[in-house]
Amino acid sequence: MEGVVSDNGLLEYARKCTPPPFLLKTYMLVEDPATDDVVSWNAEGTAFVVWQPAEFARDLLPTLFKHSNFSSFVRQLNTYGFRKVATSRWEFCNEKFRKGEREVLCEIRRRKAWSSKQQQPTTPNQLQAATSPPQDSDEDQRSLSTSSSSGYTTLMDENKRLKKENGVLSSELTSMKNKCRELLDLVAKYNNNNNSNNNSHAKELEKKEKDERPMLFGVRLDVFQGEKRKRAEICEKSGSILLSQSCK
Repeated sequence: MEGVVSDNGLLEYARKCTPPPFLLKTYMLVEDPATDDVVSWNAEGTAFVVWQPAEFARDLLPTLFKHSNFSSFVRQLNTYGFRKVATSRWEFCNEKFRKGEREVLCEIRRRKAWSSKQQQPTTPNQLQAATSPPQDSDEDQRSLSTSSSSGYTTLMDENKRLKKENGVLSSELTSMKNKCRELLDLVAKYNNNNNSNNNSHAKELEKKEKDERPMLFGVRLDVFQGEKRKRAEICEKSGSILLSQSCK
């Protein structure tokens, strides 16, 4: 019997000295300097800030918590007594969750759910306390509701931003395709004109090579016909001289 009690005492001691897995994993994410652009400690090290909720849910949560639900993560924080301490950003605080004080995590305990099966009140003061939930519970509920709605709004805004960027990229791609098509048409037109000019030039050269007559002020001279006339005149003169000599 004493051995059983001793074992139970060791188990209880071990449980109290070991931080809950959720807190330990969250501490590891906040403490990791590689993720400071997404989640990090505040300037005082008394709270942590999720700077980019969409990236935090998409890239970091699945690595340790096997889900990507930011609202579920916020609900878990609320059950361990964390409070959202800023309205302009996702900053969460717990007096025993501090930078460099990992050994204190084991003192953070999960809150017990409010149950209607609690002991019935016997005095007016107890009756008032039983019928009025604790102030912290109301604050947690408001924080949870705000966190859920804000998380949904953040994801919707991120989705709209990505759609807008996709539209801009699609428009730029269409414009580049049109410019590329115009450039190809211009190159093809230039090649056709160049080939036509080369053919005309070749024909002119061929024509010039065939016509070897000399030019005077850009006009071809009929040299060969002039030489023929001179030869005919010489022949006529020679014939006349021979005829006159024979007659003598």
